Amino acid sequence: MEVTNISPNGFWLFVGDPELFVPFKEFPWFREASVGEITNVQLASAHHLYWPDLDIDLAVESIERPEEYPLVSQAPLRKRVRTVKARRPPTRKRARPTRPRG
Repeated sequence: MEVTNISPNGFWLFVGDPELFVPFKEFPWFREASVGEITNVQLASAHHLYWPDLDIDLAVESIERPEEYPLVSQAPLRKRVRTVKARRPPTRKRARPTRPRG
């Protein structure tokens, strides 16, 4: 069992024949997950998958027929923290002190 491809709309999971597509629309918990978190999946039993990094477990049947398994989680989607390069505030040129002439 392995994740074979990830797209902006979901990912393909090879569990057997046929390969399964896990759409982010039906399984929103994966939408903000990293590639590493999505690909770290375990076959907990013959028909049960577990993503330990995300603490998500799904029955294979729920992926095959999501319409029969309405979403029940009320947990808010986690937001990925974006790293932003820190900027220095602009420096102002100091005026040179004027010397008295003469």
